[in-house]
Amino acid sequence: MPTFRYQTISGDVGGGASGTIDAPDRTTAVRLLVEQGRTPSEVELVQPGSRGASKRVDDSEMSLPMFGGGMSRGEVAAMVSELAIAVSAGLPLVSALKTLARQGRKAKQASIINAIIEEVEHGKTLSDAMRAQGRVFSDLLVSLVRAGEVSGRLDVVLTQAAMLLERDIKIRRTLGGALIYPAIIAGAVVVAVIVVVTVIVPRVLKAVEGQMVTLPLPTRIVEGMAAFFGAWWWAVIFGLCIAVLGFVRLRRDAAARLWMDTMVLRIPVAGRLLRDVAVARFTRTFGTLTGAGLPVMQALKITKATLNNKAMEAAIDEVAAEVAHGSTIADPLEASGHFPPLLVQVIAMGERTGKLDEMLSQSADAMESKTEQSIKLFTAVLPPILIMLLALVVGFVILSILLPLLELQEAIG
Repeated sequence: MPTFRYQTISGDVGGGASGTIDAPDRTTAVRLLVEQGRTPSEVELVQPGSRGASKRVDDSEMSLPMFGGGMSRGEVAAMVSELAIAVSAGLPLVSALKTLARQGRKAKQASIINAIIEEVEHGKTLSDAMRAQGRVFSDLLVSLVRAGEVSGRLDVVLTQAAMLLERDIKIRRTLGGALIYPAIIAGAVVVAVIVVVTVIVPRVLKAVEGQMVTLPLPTRIVEGMAAFFGAWWWAVIFGLCIAVLGFVRLRRDAAARLWMDTMVLRIPVAGRLLRDVAVARFTRTFGTLTGAGLPVMQALKITKATLNNKAMEAAIDEVAAEVAHGSTIADPLEASGHFPPLLVQVIAMGERTGKLDEMLSQSADAMESKTEQSIKLFTAVLPPILIMLLALVVGFVILSILLPLLELQEAIG
């Protein structure tokens, strides 16, 4: 059985003592120390042949290939949830991982889990083994697992992580589902305009061509658009491609991305929706991290990466800078103007009472409920706007067709 060398914090049982303990894996070693009333600050594998000396395992020693994917968000959430259940039931970590690998998963998923098993069996922590898999597991998940290992509450933290991942997936699916109907209507608008302008209008105008000296203004406008698209359709497509590439490159510029994300938050309805989604994700993630025992500064750094909006990320940077200088979290958060006053007050209360994680967890439920309401409002408002736009465009085109026909009829009559 592997041997682990440990160091406990000062003021703990034994007063910062060090020693060794035998356990099948590092997680079990941490749990055994916690059950003995010790709080380990370091737990390292004593490598065979090192004559009792311990060897720190770091990222530079990882020789496994870096996987670029292999598991979707839903599959990662399912894996973490199953692992939490197995560890909570008392299974050793390696046994729990081996059980997961036998759950009829895809070959790629099984290879990732087997790679983690191999690393853990060689004495690495679960968090280090997960980080070795590259982009498969996010920094957020790895940090949560590391916090669970250090605190000896891996089962509890894994359960929290699974709930966090599942809630995030739920919000993403809700938002994605809400965008399907508006996207279909927007596509119908574009297709209708293209068909009417390039097919129907030229045929109708050809029937009255030469019979009228001057066409009505709406007819001339539509006729000009039809002629332009008919002759320069390739230039339009090329221009759209250039515009898309330019937008992508512009998004890579930090200053331009910050300006665009700031403007996006000011868009009626859509901006509110995006802000609510980001705030809900921030509240849930920050509460989970602080509840797992991560320091506030590290929790803010990890949470910032989940916002997906540079304006709000800049606000979190400012909050972290103020907190580093002794400020509270609530004051700079309120000064940013991007976070609801209720959330700011809840965080302030949590800081005063020392129950920040509990307050954030309760607020997260309210924020997610508000997000669902914002999504419902968005899906209720956007389709009618798009339908009205379609009606105006089609109506203008029909008017451009009818006007010359009516004038021609009057001239004949």
